Amino acid sequence: MLSKVNGSAVYGIEALPITVEVNIDPGVGYHLVGLPDNAIRESNYRIASALSQIGYRIPGKKITINLSPADLRKEGACYDLPLALGILLASGQLYSDVLPDYLIMGELSLDGELQPIKGALPIALAARKNGLKGVVLPKSNVSEAAVVQGLEVRGATSLG
Repeated sequence: MLSKVNGSAVYGIEALPITVEVNIDPGVGYHLVGLPDNAIRESNYRIASALSQIGYRIPGKKITINLSPADLRKEGACYDLPLALGILLASGQLYSDVLPDYLIMGELSLDGELQPIKGALPIALAARKNGLKGVVLPKSNVSEAAVVQGLEVRGATSLG
């Protein structure tokens, strides 16, 4: 099954839209493509631990994740939350018809708690520019993103 989650790449004071595409097929493996840096490549360990802490699991199948567009370099652990949600959606462990309306970013701790990220303001501006309803960010980033008018800003404390 294929899932897509809206994300963003921050470059200085500008943010560009990123789509986190997750596909789950029969087989075994974890493949992450789309120019991720080492922090993103290591996300599978943080995500597996966070999911198990809240009662979910990494499916024992072949997981292919694409960070699109593939020609833009992506950096940082802030992709943990959209990657985890994409895995949950693609594996059928979660269903949501409202997630496509939001840009979602956040770094996961091993226990599933969300850590603050950099660039909440440009991320919020990118969400509004791209016609999204709102953003979901770590709660500690809400005040920074809330200065953007005409955008729903939701803060979360954990993946759960």
